[in-house]
Amino acid sequence: MSTSGQTSQNVWVGVDIGGTFTDFVIYSSSDQSLQRFKILSTPADPAEAVLQGLSQLPQHLSRHIVHGSTVATNAILERKGARTALITTEGFRDLLQIGRQDRPALYELFPTIPDPLVPREWCLEMRERMDVQGNVVIPLERQGIESILEILRRNAIRSVAVSFLFSFVNPEHERWVTERLREEGFFVTASSELLPEFREYERTSTTVVNAYVSPVLDNYLERLEREMNPAEFHILQSNGGRISVAQARGHGVRSILSGPAGGVVGAQYLAAMAGFPRILTFDMGGTSTDVALVNDEIQVTTEAEVGGCPIRVPVIDIHTVGSGGGSLATVDAGGNLRVGPQSAGADPGPVCYGRGGTIPTVTDAHVVLGRLPADGFLGGRMKLDVAAAQQAFDTLGKQIAVSPLPGLNERQTLALGLIQIANAHMERALRVISVERGEDPRETVLVSFGGAGGLHACALARALGVPSVLVSPMAATLSAMGMLAADVQLDYVQTVMLPGDTPCEIIEQHTQELISRGEADLLREGIASEQAVLTRSVDVRYVGQSFDLEVPLTPQFRKEFDRLHQERYGYCQPDADIEIVNVRLRAIGHVTPPPISARSLGSADSSSAKWEERPVVTGKGMQHVPHYRRTNCDRAMKFQVRRF
Repeated sequence: MSTSGQTSQNVWVGVDIGGTFTDFVIYSSSDQSLQRFKILSTPADPAEAVLQGLSQLPQHLSRHIVHGSTVATNAILERKGARTALITTEGFRDLLQIGRQDRPALYELFPTIPDPLVPREWCLEMRERMDVQGNVVIPLERQGIESILEILRRNAIRSVAVSFLFSFVNPEHERWVTERLREEGFFVTASSELLPEFREYERTSTTVVNAYVSPVLDNYLERLEREMNPAEFHILQSNGGRISVAQARGHGVRSILSGPAGGVVGAQYLAAMAGFPRILTFDMGGTSTDVALVNDEIQVTTEAEVGGCPIRVPVIDIHTVGSGGGSLATVDAGGNLRVGPQSAGADPGPVCYGRGGTIPTVTDAHVVLGRLPADGFLGGRMKLDVAAAQQAFDTLGKQIAVSPLPGLNERQTLALGLIQIANAHMERALRVISVERGEDPRETVLVSFGGAGGLHACALARALGVPSVLVSPMAATLSAMGMLAADVQLDYVQTVMLPGDTPCEIIEQHTQELISRGEADLLREGIASEQAVLTRSVDVRYVGQSFDLEVPLTPQFRKEFDRLHQERYGYCQPDADIEIVNVRLRAIGHVTPPPISARSLGSADSSSAKWEERPVVTGKGMQHVPHYRRTNCDRAMKFQVRRF
């Protein structure tokens, strides 16, 4: 678990903040035990839930914490980041507003375009210019920084993004401006430090996002570190690797999707132990559902977007839909039932939580259908209000015409319909990351987790033809478990624009600076050389193409590019000229995840866990279904999906 020596008093804690619950997984090195629990999230101040959960641990223990934070994500989605300005090359101040001129909804007559994180009046210009080779065309007018500083102070700007044209080739001008601003006390993100890669809009957008969210994340982490006083404190990145808090504070953009990333890492860890290298991950929480495909390795992309802002840093290729246990059921103007994307969240939460909710949710539908026993939620610690959930569906039924199914009343029929709509949303998401990318879901295993995952997994597997569903004993807290299983991982990139016939030895020379940075950063992370693995790759494209594919940097990189292009797009051109766009380095420091032993999983005999049989509404009507106590039967379960 750690790169340092373990003691009998060490515990490792994985923390994942969700929209409804905050999850904790605790591993103790003294007895190799695993504990896990949930508490309601505190959206107004996420740190409160984290501190509340950690207060349940003995204070004398040496705590090593890996945290998946939603702070950076929420800062973008809610537009509550730091007051940020952008400084760019003269003539490019409108770059964020112009973007790529894409239309997400092609036939939308009145498209809604999210406002840029930096308003136009705070997009400032400096006279300077480099050419594509990095030669100075227009020298930097250094005296221009004084008027910019005056504007920044007058508008109480806290953070500044600096992104000059072709600074990824020659960062001289950008570096001078960055140092000058830091001398004046501003938080500064320079594109040449964060993402020395071509494509001006994406590079600038990523730089602005980092400048916008990092000060907020820094305040949050500083408070947690001060009040928790951990022996080690790491943050999970969107690429599925952890980094120290010291690194994370200045690179908030790298942890924007850390929670969902933890789930994919945990699912791969569990599936690998069970002998399944090819899986679909299905993470259904209270607010949303995240799905991903793992084909031997976790799939990573640099083409992500959050809150309408492109980010080019590596993130796990996850598809998200707004269907979760807390998704609200509403009736649209045409009298049709809708589910999500609005969510009841943690406050007030679903109606059955008894915290003031009035609009029925997916969770309430399961309660009405008997699938969630009122006295068995959260191990019996939280009593569900069945009558309130039933009343909410009765109220909803007055807004929509309902024809009861045989053997069911209107309330049950409406609840069953709500579940089916939610399933349709999630099935579509699973098809996006499998069928639409040329992958056959029938050749995978569906790994189900998240608080609500088990209630929907088998229905989705049947719809997709997936033969098996794997359910972890820690399904409800697997994202937090994944954080403890994550390696240290750092990614680096540099645009090179080399012809395709460049010898591999020459390309490798362009990676030497990245290797030096990777080795130094791993050392700062406490990773010994024998734990470190450095892998190099290149982004390659046919000459004239707009986008590229990442392939390992070996003497056979051309053949691998053609093979991957054929696999991805259905054709390749072995005789066409290619070019090497970027060189990349991934620096990994391996850690030992907590061992999951038979002792920690409990007995394989499920008979002692048999609780009772209860009436449950299924697609076939009312049936008596056995219920089991998970606390008494904690071994991972694999279900064969039956056809009905």
